[in-house]
Amino acid sequence: MRPAKRSAIVGWVLFDWAAQPYFTIINTFVYAPFFASAIARNPVEGQAMWGFATSAAGFAIAILSPLLGAIADASGRRKPWIAAFGLVLILGSAMLWLGRPGVPETIAIVLIGFVLATIGAEFATVFNNSMMPNLVPAERIGRLSGLGWAIGYVGGMTSLILMLGFLVGSPETGKTLIGLNPLFGLDPLAREGDRAAGPLTALWFLVFVIPLFLFTPDVPARMGMKDAMRSGVSSLRTTILEVRQYKRVMTFLIANMIYQDGLIALFALGGIYAAGVFGWSTIEIGLFGILLTITGTAGALLGGRLDDAIGSKKVILGSIGFLSFAVITILMIGRDHIFFVFPTTPPVPGDGFFATVPEKVYLVLGGLIGAAAGPLQAASRALLCRLAPRERIGQFFGLFALSGKVTAFVGPFLASVMTLAFNDQRAGLGVLVVMFAIGAAILMTVKTDRPAA
Repeated sequence: MRPAKRSAIVGWVLFDWAAQPYFTIINTFVYAPFFASAIARNPVEGQAMWGFATSAAGFAIAILSPLLGAIADASGRRKPWIAAFGLVLILGSAMLWLGRPGVPETIAIVLIGFVLATIGAEFATVFNNSMMPNLVPAERIGRLSGLGWAIGYVGGMTSLILMLGFLVGSPETGKTLIGLNPLFGLDPLAREGDRAAGPLTALWFLVFVIPLFLFTPDVPARMGMKDAMRSGVSSLRTTILEVRQYKRVMTFLIANMIYQDGLIALFALGGIYAAGVFGWSTIEIGLFGILLTITGTAGALLGGRLDDAIGSKKVILGSIGFLSFAVITILMIGRDHIFFVFPTTPPVPGDGFFATVPEKVYLVLGGLIGAAAGPLQAASRALLCRLAPRERIGQFFGLFALSGKVTAFVGPFLASVMTLAFNDQRAGLGVLVVMFAIGAAILMTVKTDRPAA
């Protein structure tokens, strides 16, 4: 096939730019730590509640994504689904403004908004991903996927810089990271800059998803919604009954289910972990997030080229290896020691950003996590494009979302349970290493075609 026009590619890539602030400033580096440290009664309880909410959203996505993907394949069009779930993302994100520190009555509405935003972001991504095979030939899928992830990371980093530089003020000084008063009169003492992560995400998505609808061609409509629902249910049933014909794809999806579960939990809890163990402020966690997005951007671009050169499977296995090493090392770092046996000076108020040795080591490991996560995610969706039958690509991307979510509640759930059981945030991260190892072992059994030259 001939590649789509450059404007079509740009429109598709900008979806990742539009959606990424949800994952960056809500789910990881700004709002999640703010919730755990300021809205919840304590960081341990906050990490547990955020993990349970992530589990609830993952369960809903796991139940519905294969069916909706099959219906979208039958109907043909993808953009109406992206628009519908984009509105859910916008609504859920905007609701997060209502969370207020020290007001426990707002916890429920924050968690409901977070669940809605998660469902909207994930489902919109399913249908955006399923447009890939219509944009570039198979031998360029890896680069397209890597480019999308890289642009997404840059979008997340840009939104994070805006948050830290212009919206989030320190409660101690009242100034943002670059020494300005927060825009729009946001009150640092009321943590309004942190709360603004929700409305900013909503507005960001609304603006930057527009090029996708203007310039990226959709698959032509095949049938009405009622017929598409009937056909989609039938197609999904047929796929399940004929699962043996898709053994490679299904084995890959099982592997993806397990290692993506670990990655979801790692990103959902990583910022909260740093806030609890080191006492990092929103600004410090934001700077940490900028580092991760920089290394993630570089990793996704490099991973996309490696994907087309050596194959998606090798890229995924290498990324899992680096992630496992990083998590194991994090478990050996505490507030006042590294590698269990080397005592260090613990952080104290006013000692500056990342002043202690454990904090610096955590920064390095965070950079490694970012560099490995980008290629892992980009190569995973590229591998599915190569393994799945094109006429059922939406259905299989629904199954892909299912495989990333059907046990997505298990990772955060187990991490939350372990955190509460041991009253130690490190215990919650220990289960992730096991998930990475199991996912890699299953993926190694998947036979893949040699990459095109």
